[in-house]
Amino acid sequence: MGDLGIRFITKDEMAPWPDLIESGHTYVDNALIKARTLAEFSSKPVLADDSGIEIDALGGAPGVRSARFAGPAATDEQNNLHMAHLLKEVPFERRTARYRCVAVLVTPEGREIHAEGTCEGRIALEPRGEGGFGYDPWFIPEGQSRTFGELPAEFKDKISHRGKALRELAARLRESELL
Repeated sequence: MGDLGIRFITKDEMAPWPDLIESGHTYVDNALIKARTLAEFSSKPVLADDSGIEIDALGGAPGVRSARFAGPAATDEQNNLHMAHLLKEVPFERRTARYRCVAVLVTPEGREIHAEGTCEGRIALEPRGEGGFGYDPWFIPEGQSRTFGELPAEFKDKISHRGKALRELAARLRESELL
């Protein structure tokens, strides 16, 4: 999104900021909770996203609850162990999954632009790699043999759900009256 001529301020530059509770039932709900709250707080346009992993053998879970899959205060390790336990009898060919991201931009006046991106893949039989975060050591993107935890960050950014969502949001911003 660097070519848009917008200077982005990180959450650390805005601190302290209000507590945000992701209580929505969809990725859009959660992204909007964050963006609307911070747009009102800062009186500036805010870019926010919500994302998760959807595993077909688990009926699309953990989905919007990805960060809280093993419980409300679960760590990445606890979430991964819970996922691995639930998938222990599922063969590799049935471990299809996708990462999904919804990115939103909200202005203080209430204008909103949404975009979505997905990255299809499978859940590995065991974690591999130290890169990324969350479920990355388990997720093998379609057409790859390495997990997100093993892939270089620059390559991951080109194929990731978040990268796709942000590129789509940038395209929609260029077409909008907001720039």
